[in-house]
This record gives sequence, structure tokens and C-alpha cells, in this order.
Amino acid sequence: MDGIVELQRQLVEYTTSLYDEGFLDDQFIQLQQLQDESNPDFVVEVVSLFFEDSQRLLNELANSLEQQSLDFRRVDAHVHQLKGSSSSIGAQRVQGACIMFRNYCEVQNVEGCLKCLQHVKNEYSLVKSKLETLFKLEQQVLAAGGTIPMP
Repeated sequence: MDGIVELQRQLVEYTTSLYDEGFLDDQFIQLQQLQDESNPDFVVEVVSLFFEDSQRLLNELANSLEQQSLDFRRVDAHVHQLKGSSSSIGAQRVQGACIMFRNYCEVQNVEGCLKCLQHVKNEYSLVKSKLETLFKLEQQVLAAGGTIPMP
């Protein structure tokens, strides 16, 4: 029993750090609240779709920014879509990086867009890694016979 309590404590501390460090916001809590016994993998499924969609959008952004005649409206549309999907799962830092990216699209600043693409990629990689770790911790708690403490 002590092992389960320790795992749950680690999970709560790790989850709290994700909010404290700005990786996640309250939208992620709302997502968690939609999960129940009838759909126990809801959050993992939604976040997995976010990962797939984000990777596709990041690839499209990279390709768009490499074009000779840069279509800033197209780039902005991709960034807007990424901003929306990151917002829907509570990936706050990715969303913030997208807002900055869109500002550079608006003024058609190629250099700024390229820098922002790197920043968005970095923030995406960080939140992806953090969420994967969170899901592994949750699985450890469940495998030990515990329950996931809700925020």
C-alpha cells in the first residue's frame, strides 16, 4: 500500500509541476474531467490525436517556410490550427509560441517566422515528452492497483 501512495504522490507532484511551469493550463483539467469508466483512455486518445495533428502541421509549416514565394496566409492558417489544437488540450506554452508566430506572419517577417517555428517545435517536443511521462506515471499507479488522484 505504501508503494501505491508513493506513486500517487509522485504523480500529483509531477502534474502540479506541469501547471507551475506553464506547460498545461486548466483546459487539461477539463479534458480529464470528461474521462470516465466508459472511456478510461479518453485523455490519452485526445492527446495522441493532438500529437499526430501537431506533427503534421509542423511538417507543413516547415515546408511552407522553405518555399521561394512564401504564402504568409497559408503559414498563418497552419499556425492558427496548431494554436487551436494546443489550446484545446491545455498545452499553454505551445499556444503562446503560436501567438508570437502569428504576429510575425501578420507583418510578413520571414526571419521571425523561422525563429518562431523552432520555438514552437521546441515547446511541442517538451510538452509531448512531459505528457508521455505523465501517462507512464498514471499507468504505474493503475498497474500497482491504485487510482488516479483527480485535481
